Amino acid sequence: MSLRSQGRRSSPPGLVRVGAGPEIALNSLRFFRRSSAATRENERTVSESVGRVVVVEDETAVREAVVAGLRQEGFVAHGYADALDARAILGFAPDLAILDVRLPSGSGFALARRLRDLSALSIIFLTARDAVADRVEGLELGADDYVVKPFALEELLARIRAVLRRAGRLATVLEAGDLLIDEGGGWATRTGRPLPLTATELRLLAFLVRHRGQALSKDQLLTQVWGYDAYDPNLVEVHVSALRRKLEQSGPRMIQTVRGIGYRFAA
Repeated sequence: MSLRSQGRRSSPPGLVRVGAGPEIALNSLRFFRRSSAATRENERTVSESVGRVVVVEDETAVREAVVAGLRQEGFVAHGYADALDARAILGFAPDLAILDVRLPSGSGFALARRLRDLSALSIIFLTARDAVADRVEGLELGADDYVVKPFALEELLARIRAVLRRAGRLATVLEAGDLLIDEGGGWATRTGRPLPLTATELRLLAFLVRHRGQALSKDQLLTQVWGYDAYDPNLVEVHVSALRRKLEQSGPRMIQTVRGIGYRFAA
């Protein structure tokens, strides 16, 4: 189902767009609930220290979809429907706050000012307001990022990790079988042996590991690892091939080809 306006590309498989209406957000929530069993399986072999995130969003379906997605990825997350008192939100001890710009009791910008007066937490604005002036105001307030609705949950999660990593609040060591990955430190090992990976190969491997057992399309990998919005299968194939060669020098194949779709990490 296409969730973008006519004439634009639909979301890559596995990317669920949120914020274009309650129906889409509810579908996102169902997607994450269906994935919960696979997530529990992943937790037995993939571990990562993640942060605490608060979501202040008055649209129930959007708020629940984002919170569900965060929890699936291992974050401790809590949602609020309104600005409330800044001290009450900080009682949750969040590392990062996702704030809607328009809230029933006032502006998300005003809430951000109150939060920043009391804490050094990171802030991402989540809003349908795409005006340049709004984005500039948010960034001048010290916001770490600004995401416009509708958005892909995968993209939001990637932005959250990036913000927390820059702030030093995210331990990025992943473990999957005999494989260890530290994105922040820029290294990976297999069976204790260092892997000579490029920065792009490291990002690609970490993304595959985080989504262990899922069939990921080449289009999805391009969007999430490279940030490209154009389809270039050769770029993905070349990097996956190089990554396989390096991984398989220390053990059996970890990255499987899924015919007609793309790749799956199955260690």
